[in-house]
Amino acid sequence: MTETTPVLELDRLKEAVKGSAAAFRCRRRLQPAGGEGDKVFPPTFAGAVYATEKRRVPGQEEPVECVLLDSVQSQANRMELALQEAIDAGKITMPLLVVDFTEHGPTGDVEADKEAGKLIDAVGKVTSLQVPHRLADAILRDSELDGVAFRVSDKGRAVNQVSLANATPLLELCPTALVFGMWDSTGPKGGLGPKFERAMVSEIVAVGAEVGDLRRGVRRDPLEIRAAVKVKKAADKSWTVAEPKAKGNGIDAPSGVNHSSIIYPEQREKKTDKNSYDGATIHYAEQTTTLSLICLRRLRFPVKGAPSADTDAAARTVLAALGLAAATLAFESGMGLRSRCLLWPDGPMEWELLERPGATPAKFSLTGDAAIKLLNDAITSAETVKLPWAKVPILLKPSQELVKLVRLSQLEATKESSETT
Repeated sequence: MTETTPVLELDRLKEAVKGSAAAFRCRRRLQPAGGEGDKVFPPTFAGAVYATEKRRVPGQEEPVECVLLDSVQSQANRMELALQEAIDAGKITMPLLVVDFTEHGPTGDVEADKEAGKLIDAVGKVTSLQVPHRLADAILRDSELDGVAFRVSDKGRAVNQVSLANATPLLELCPTALVFGMWDSTGPKGGLGPKFERAMVSEIVAVGAEVGDLRRGVRRDPLEIRAAVKVKKAADKSWTVAEPKAKGNGIDAPSGVNHSSIIYPEQREKKTDKNSYDGATIHYAEQTTTLSLICLRRLRFPVKGAPSADTDAAARTVLAALGLAAATLAFESGMGLRSRCLLWPDGPMEWELLERPGATPAKFSLTGDAAIKLLNDAITSAETVKLPWAKVPILLKPSQELVKLVRLSQLEATKESSETT
């Protein structure tokens, strides 16, 4: 980026969103923080394998061995975490659902806690930016709003009617579902529940990699619910925690009601020596981040049932600003992906606007502070056309069955720990 690269401001963003531009794009090369040639550790998942593949790289005649350093899903999680940190710091406000486990946490009196069915370990508060499946997550589904199951409350029922033509309820409750994608597969419509594709996509791939063993996996459940604690499913899709050692029809692992971590099937053949993987040396890493404006233009945002081109444009602009802010806040200063995988970019973030086929993309700079200002300006502008944007979180309480499931999972974790020591 040069000193003359303009900062992306609201008027230019509005113009891009309302026009025919396809996307914003940011591509950056990165190296290990220890310098070129230092070893990095890709993610390792089920089956003790890294995710490798050969890719065609510009300037290379033959496909090059590459390894995934951070997946699209993981990059989305990091961007959501960056938004959560900005909220906690008071820099931005946005619609948010919060499940509060505080009153169920331990008091320090072990016997009293046991009698009251308190959690062994404090969970605190879990927000819609932290749960794996955003607004469609089982943690939100199995919590209550004013004593009523969330999905049958007035606000929760509105989610049942969302579509591309009516994305307003998602904007009001969980706008990141429209930026990073959502599938309401555990709602009342099951697999026919509404789907929203990802507008923001980012991944990091190491190019020219020498690696060992390879594997893949999935994001962990923040409640650490254990498969050993069984549930009993009813015909109406509700569930209760099963009695210990219960068997028979309807008895299932928590994953059967969309709780706990679910491991993907192995994607590649296992090596016989599971301890043989030991990081990778790479030529360089590349992060590719795109924000699809085409995807955002498919969304409509009627207010009180009335469609409006002005509210559509304002909502899409807010979502674009939200995506750009999330990426900038998460990635501008490098990325600490995991232990021994700290990456440092060759240069600052620079966004390109893919505006017209064949034309040289316009370039824009965007620092974290500038991204926050852009988002706040977009929100202020959207409020002038009466677009809803809640600034106070909606507080949910976990259902008694969810609390019980978490508590028994914590007990199981304690038992597993004592058995291995």
